[in-house]
This record gives sequence, C-alpha cells and structure tokens, in this order.
Amino acid sequence: MLTFEFRSLRVVLAGLSVACFAAVACPASAFDIKSGVTKESGPFDLFKFGFKAYKNGQKEEAVEAYKYAAEKGHTGSRWALANMYADGDGVAQNDFEAFKIYSEIAQQGVEPGSEDTGFFVNALLSLAGYYKHGIPGSPVKTDLSQARQLYFQVASTFGVPEAQFQLAQMMLAGEGGSTSTQQAKKWLNQARKSGHPGAMSVFGNILFQEGQTANGLALMTAALDRCKPKDCGWMESLQEQAFSVASENDRRSAISLSHKIATTTE
Repeated sequence: MLTFEFRSLRVVLAGLSVACFAAVACPASAFDIKSGVTKESGPFDLFKFGFKAYKNGQKEEAVEAYKYAAEKGHTGSRWALANMYADGDGVAQNDFEAFKIYSEIAQQGVEPGSEDTGFFVNALLSLAGYYKHGIPGSPVKTDLSQARQLYFQVASTFGVPEAQFQLAQMMLAGEGGSTSTQQAKKWLNQARKSGHPGAMSVFGNILFQEGQTANGLALMTAALDRCKPKDCGWMESLQEQAFSVASENDRRSAISLSHKIATTTE
C-alpha cells in the first residue's frame, strides 16, 4: 500500500476473530517468549514484532501485536490492521472496520516531513475508494463529491500518480463535480510522466481523439508494456481500437515513438 496502489473493495461485516482485546482473552504464550515482547511493550517494539510475525506467516500473532500497538497510538500498526481487514488477510474480511481505522488515521493528520506521511496518504486514498463505491450493508454510502475531494487532496498536496489518475477519471466522467477535460488532461499528464500506465493509456486516447494520432497511439502502446495484469484488458482494448483506424504511417510512427517515451520527464 505504500506504493499508493488503489485497494480492491470487498464487503463482509464480521468481527475480528483472532486479535485479543483484553489480557484475559489472550494466552500468555501468544508472543514468542524469546522475543521479550509483551502486550506491555512499547508501540514500536510491538509493531516490529507484528511485522516480523506477519512476514513469517504468523498472522494471528501479527494481528495481536498490531492491535496492542494501535491502542497505544502507533499509526503504522493502525495502517497494517486496516489493510488486513480490507484484504481479509489473517482476519475476517471487514471493509467497514477497515474504513473506520483509515478514518482514524486521516483524522489524526500528519506533520510535514513525518515518517507517518505514507500511512496518512494511503489512508486518504483508501477512504476515497470507499466513498467512490460505498460499502454495502454499512453506514458508508457512495459519496462521489467526497471521493473527488480526497483524490484532489492527495493529487495536489502529495503528487501521488494514482490519485491524479483517479481524479482525472472522475473529471472526465463528471463524477462528484463538473466535467473538465482540460483539467483531467493536466492530471493525466502529470501521472503519466511518473510512469502510471493507466494515465498513459487514457491520456494517449484523448490525444488520439483530438487528432494527435501518432502521439496518442504511442502512449497507448507504451502503456501496454507497463500495465498490471488486472488492467491490461481495458488498455489493450483502447489501443487496438485506435490501431485499427490509424493509417499505416501513423502506426509505424507510433511504434517508433513508444520505444522513446520517457516516463518521468518530457
């Protein structure tokens, strides 16, 4: 999540089955006695223990450690717990519980230059996704205006390509506010310069539709070399549609240009 990738949204309201909320509910052997870590340990020690336990596949122990650290105000542990709830990873999947924890992180805010900035930004991105789609069976309803505002905050303040891409998509569709192709192009252009494949594809399609055939097709072609499997389908469809109506000269130019496209600067 620290790569700011947009989380998938799933809904099953259920309680946390493996974390312990009180000392009487937790077996004394839950923590590795050799580690020297107990529920009374400092939040960072608990976080480190939880991270190590998670990496070793001991997810129940990780959840327990993260829970104790989160109760002591450790932002990274809150973030880790929220991710596990959202993914159903070591706990019963529960998007509403994840939403509540992400909200706590967002409300806490972050100081400029803080080591918690990544957690804060990720929480905002995740909340934007939840507001965009809503969480069925919970009090969280679709709120496109709120989603758009959150994407704008992350895009403008932190320059996160995924937020820039999502914001542009909402602007193109007129979701949560007015439609603005020019503003969308600005955000897409910024995101594609950072190598965001989705932004490259959509920006390229806009250029193609505006008559910049070779340049637009080149961007859509270059995006296919960087897309993730879950996104390659719609990007390939855009590229194939454009390729089928482009002239032979434009096709050749686009293929040549696609190899030269710089993803970070023009």
